[in-house]
Amino acid sequence: MLLPVKKISREKVFLFIAFTIILLYVLPLYILNENAHIRVHDNLDSNIAWYKVLAESGQLLGGVKAVIPQIINGLPRDAYGTEWSGIVWLHALFPSMTAYAVSQTVTRVFAFIGMYVLLKAHVIRDEKAYLIRIGVSLAFALTPFWPSGMLSTLGHPLALWAFLNIRARNFSWKEWITLALLPLYSSFVLGFFFFLAAVSMLWLYDLIVKRDWNLPFLGSIALMTGVFLAIEYRLVYSVFASGETMHRVEFISSRHDILHSFRLSFKNFVLGHNHVMTVHTAVILPVVLLTFMIVIGRQKQRRPKEEKLFIFLMILNYALSLWYAFWFNKLWALPKEKISFLSAFNFARFHFLRPLVIYVSFAVACYILWRIGKRWRRFVYAALLAQLIVLIPFQEELTYGAYYKAPTFREFYASEQFKEIKQFIRRPERSYRVASIGLHPAIAQYNGFYTLDTYANIYPLKYKYQFRKIIAKELEKNAVLKRYFDEWGSRCYLFVDELGKHYAFKKNSKKKITNLELNTEAFKEMGGRYIFSSVPIMNARQNKLTFLKRFSHSQSAWNIYLYEAK
Repeated sequence: MLLPVKKISREKVFLFIAFTIILLYVLPLYILNENAHIRVHDNLDSNIAWYKVLAESGQLLGGVKAVIPQIINGLPRDAYGTEWSGIVWLHALFPSMTAYAVSQTVTRVFAFIGMYVLLKAHVIRDEKAYLIRIGVSLAFALTPFWPSGMLSTLGHPLALWAFLNIRARNFSWKEWITLALLPLYSSFVLGFFFFLAAVSMLWLYDLIVKRDWNLPFLGSIALMTGVFLAIEYRLVYSVFASGETMHRVEFISSRHDILHSFRLSFKNFVLGHNHVMTVHTAVILPVVLLTFMIVIGRQKQRRPKEEKLFIFLMILNYALSLWYAFWFNKLWALPKEKISFLSAFNFARFHFLRPLVIYVSFAVACYILWRIGKRWRRFVYAALLAQLIVLIPFQEELTYGAYYKAPTFREFYASEQFKEIKQFIRRPERSYRVASIGLHPAIAQYNGFYTLDTYANIYPLKYKYQFRKIIAKELEKNAVLKRYFDEWGSRCYLFVDELGKHYAFKKNSKKKITNLELNTEAFKEMGGRYIFSSVPIMNARQNKLTFLKRFSHSQSAWNIYLYEAK
């Protein structure tokens, strides 16, 4: 007797296809491994090296007063964040590129799941519109998010699904578990602080307008906030109890006039932001603007719920861009000067909510057009396909390999080349300090060298002043570098006027430094002994530097000129 075969729905077939596409998208990371091309900015030049340094420092579980001696003669352990972050443990347990590939996969899979369940439960419930739900969710999952952000922004849909279920008093243990676990793979200050603030406003709206205290909803917000604060206890300590002044108090960012702020708001609205790239300009923006004109053009006394939601999202979308732009307006200069917390904490990041807002508004726009008729349905399917095609070139191997011609992971960190340098120096790494010119210090750090220079989100202000003595003359030559270091300073680098804000001169570069003016005595007083330069220094002797050797390697992107301060 033949058993009946259960028919698989078309929606499940397309869901399978979507997950397959996500896996194909990340597959090059597993196949190429260290020969893969990945993002350099705020990734290879910082976070990946940080995770490795932390894992090898013996201070992964160190106390709040612990320091990491490999960096700046003792970087506070808290600068590298909490040990309760999933990405930290991935890098502690696996080689860097394996950890990176797994993190990319986890983030994209849960981004898809979150957007899909949010749309199905609360935005587009029409069973026949499943292609819109799947298409938008897939596009959202393939956005080129900032890697170390994890689910800080791409986890917003999943969190919103849980919150809205609890708000509607239609929930189970799944929603509570979701809200309790998401903080383990996301950042409070890089996404969820702003998300929770927005959700709290929704609860406040219910209280004022509906007179509904909705204690389960309030409790869910308190739960997630409490878990985040417990996980980020190092951040709480550094802000309120450490007693040490960090360099962030000197941040100066509010210098724009009104016209500049409005221009920046439109730029952000149209193009987005590097750390929360949405790639919405070519397809999504025209579709939502077209839909907005159609919706506004209709004369209706009572609009359907999806049209009201769409109008709200469009207004919110630009409001977030406007807030982002005006955070850097001169109007904030005095408050930031008087209240150091406003300088140290970037409240402009409310615009990190825009990926969620943009892709939900895209879904609603597609659904509004889809309901008009068959021709519009074809248009919607074409728009969804077009957005997916637009996202293809943003796959890292294509972006950084084919387009930017960036070094591979292996070429960037050049481990074999730096082993040769260690063998040449023949001294224990902890017995001397190094700094880099024309080269990110993260490369030396990744390879185990103790560096006086670094890229860090927080470090002691007194160290910034101490380090500044080394490069004071170079900063005086270049107003851009001077403002960059004095008014921001997170890149505590050996800046050189002739190189500007360029930190990666590859081995095919013909650049030379002819008029370097470093305070070598200050460098030596801090323990500095060697300088790694990616370009030759023609007046090294005038700076009391002795050229020792040029190192080159087939699996390195750099020529390293080794100088010693004697």
